[in-house]
Amino acid sequence: MSLLERLNQDMKQAMRNKEKEKLSVIRMLKSSLQNEAIKLGNPELTEDEELTVLSREVKQRKDSLHEFEKANRGDLVEKIQSELAYVEIYMPKQLSEEEVEVIVKETVMEVNASSKAEMGKVMGAIMPKVKGKADGNLVQKVVQKFLS
Repeated sequence: MSLLERLNQDMKQAMRNKEKEKLSVIRMLKSSLQNEAIKLGNPELTEDEELTVLSREVKQRKDSLHEFEKANRGDLVEKIQSELAYVEIYMPKQLSEEEVEVIVKETVMEVNASSKAEMGKVMGAIMPKVKGKADGNLVQKVVQKFLS
């Protein structure tokens, strides 16, 4: 079942259960996916393209959450946290820090990186492997630790 089909089913269920917030988030996700399909000129998105859209939505919410916390906007923080929880339901299982460390170690060996100057090369090789499964900030932190 594609992500769009799953969203349609969940949207119908949210309508039946009168879950306004969940319905709003699902509609927003569907809209983002459809906009991406139009932008790319494809009627159907690949799984990788769907993952890219979901990752972008998660990142936007995490950035907003950080800004609202800095501004002491508790009302908006709660709203964004619940939206984030709904969006993360559709994301693949996230890798633990230990799993990321294993992937980083393998990739550092593959690209023969030895200094922080080669961090870009390592990050470029790692990110496609962990796309949607690990936060970029966590990966960056682990790579810095390995290269220092």
